[in-house]
Amino acid sequence: MRLLRTAAAVLALAGTAVTGTAGTAWAADGRTGASAAVCSTGWGSGLKSAGHSQAEPLKNIRTGAHECYDRMVFDVTGTTEELGYHVGYVDVFHQDGSGKPIPVKGGAILQIHVTAPSYDPETGEAVYAARAGQPLPGVDLTGYRTFRDTRFGASFEGQTQVGLGVRARLPFRVFQTGDRLVVDVAHTW
Repeated sequence: MRLLRTAAAVLALAGTAVTGTAGTAWAADGRTGASAAVCSTGWGSGLKSAGHSQAEPLKNIRTGAHECYDRMVFDVTGTTEELGYHVGYVDVFHQDGSGKPIPVKGGAILQIHVTAPSYDPETGEAVYAARAGQPLPGVDLTGYRTFRDTRFGASFEGQTQVGLGVRARLPFRVFQTGDRLVVDVAHTW
């Protein structure tokens, strides 16, 4: 009987530990944030844009899954200026320059333009090694609630273009933090 009570107590404590951490959100830089009791969905789904300055070359694109949204981060290491961007839903993702349609899986396509080339403007050498029409290198969307697919469009006239396939046309926000541009897409309205 004593063994049974001890086992029950251990299971109860384990359950408390699991439920105590289940709501913790992880930031793009790996720090934990406070759990959101209610997810904010007031971001809207209309076109968002800002700034037009030329920035340093794009170094990397990475993603993260959070409690209320999925996140894509564009690392533009070394920039001190405001990054320009245009982010909005499109019916068909067309490659900049050629106009060629690029298939993107998902219920909706978010087209992202960042004013940071994926090449070194002085040498023309690739800094972020992505290929037109292909998934983003190093990005694995397995297990994401909202993100479904990524496609590199082009790096044309100082801008990098990415197609992000999402589950549905959902609210999103765009903001800059230091030398990173962040695109969050909510899991729900």
